[in-house]
Amino acid sequence: MSNCDNCASSSNCNKKDKGCNKIESKYGNFKKIIGIISGKGGVGKSTVTGIIAVKLAKAGYKVGVLDGDITGPSMPRILGISNKRNLIVQKEGSEEVKFIPAETEFGIKVMSLNLMIESEDQPVIWRGPVINNVLNQMYVDAEWGDLDYLLIDMPPGTGDVALTVMQGIPLDGMVIVSTPQDMVSMIVKKVVVMAQKLKVNILGVVENMSYIKCEKCGEKIRVFSKKSAEEQAKYLNLPLLSEMPIDLELVENLENGTAEKYIYDNKDYDELMSKVCK
Repeated sequence: MSNCDNCASSSNCNKKDKGCNKIESKYGNFKKIIGIISGKGGVGKSTVTGIIAVKLAKAGYKVGVLDGDITGPSMPRILGISNKRNLIVQKEGSEEVKFIPAETEFGIKVMSLNLMIESEDQPVIWRGPVINNVLNQMYVDAEWGDLDYLLIDMPPGTGDVALTVMQGIPLDGMVIVSTPQDMVSMIVKKVVVMAQKLKVNILGVVENMSYIKCEKCGEKIRVFSKKSAEEQAKYLNLPLLSEMPIDLELVENLENGTAEKYIYDNKDYDELMSKVCK
């Protein structure tokens, strides 16, 4: 598991006397666990998770993705594996089960509720405690094996699941995803303050949809705000990891289920991965 020095609860932990309050994976060993979160939906948090995962895999790391956005899972679509399934294996003579992650073309292991239901458009109508239990089980009982990085695509906001991940899983760091609007930055700030209160290490912020690049002259056209990504990052008091444009080619590949290959070949996203790996 991750080093205790990087654990959000290390300052209040007395492992010898009380035991660690973090959840342990039965079948996984992770060098780094990184959470990716946003203040609200629709800002590209899951897309950023997919980009980081693919670029880490390209760099030779063993990568897993836990789709923690239980009521709005989208990682199978982003990574082009909607046709696959997470297998559930029951130990003979007991009620103990083990989940087998699906794997992408480039070997990324994925656990998602959308890979365990009949139809991806089937809604999950569960209350918070049930959602938390399912998330914990997908983390604990999945056969992750030895991974360099486990990425957790968290639900937006400061609700139950975000609290469960920040308090219960030994995160080594967290990436915040935002967009240029002041209104979004204000909502994202709530997540930043929450993480700081829980002593979670924040690696920095990714500003998504920062601009559109003119195909003819290459000029950056800012659609949502005249403020720069650096100004927004300064407001959040976080390092800027990446300023990502609206990429229509990526959107088309997401729709066609070929985004993993597109991201793999696109060098524009290399900087983001290198900063997450620091």
